[in-house]
Amino acid sequence: MDIIELRDVSKRFSTKTVLEPLTFSVKQGEIFGLLGPSGSGKTTLIKMMIGMLKPSTGKVAVCETPMPNLNVFHRIGYMGQSDALYEDLTAKENLSFFAGLFGMRGKRKRERMNQVLHLVDLTEHADKKVNAFSGGMKRRLSLAITLVHEPDVFALDEPTVGIDPVLRRAIWEELGRLKENGAAIVVTTHVMDEAEKCDRLGLIRDGRMIDSGSPNELMNKYEAASIEDVFLLSGGNPT
Repeated sequence: MDIIELRDVSKRFSTKTVLEPLTFSVKQGEIFGLLGPSGSGKTTLIKMMIGMLKPSTGKVAVCETPMPNLNVFHRIGYMGQSDALYEDLTAKENLSFFAGLFGMRGKRKRERMNQVLHLVDLTEHADKKVNAFSGGMKRRLSLAITLVHEPDVFALDEPTVGIDPVLRRAIWEELGRLKENGAAIVVTTHVMDEAEKCDRLGLIRDGRMIDSGSPNELMNKYEAASIEDVFLLSGGNPT
């Protein structure tokens, strides 16, 4: 079942076209990776997908609902490139506030807060104010907030930037668990080994999706030994 659908979606700001028309969908229990250099349109695409931006052309639907629609937002976990945190609150207070916004209460809320704080290795820092956090710690807290309510759809814009390899592995294990539970996950990344963990990839360059498919399909198509080679052979730039 397609949880996310984009049909002939494009985006133009004034006279500048940021995304050419593209079509793709993401099924329940699937991780779809968007791979492309900075400025290729990945963030714009993510924002249109969750309803933060309206497309110039085409249609977006999440959970069979045309976007944007406020009634669907609680079913989406979004992590942008910028951290949206209350700096004068502690990590636990931030997490509790956002969990409450998603309707979490009581035992389930407490248990899930503890789980995600442990996942991102912030348990020992839970009672520290965010204004004392490093950039990497803020990034980890933002990810915990995104994960806490276990939504049906995840839109993650470079979620592991600034996170060490051990934590990256734990985070991808959690994404795998969420996928097995039926979540549809869209993730942008510049990290090639992360791209290879996705079920399918969309290669984006200059506002165009130049190719898509599973990592193995793409490597076979381009007779490449790695996804990095695929991107280079397809005319992309992985940095």
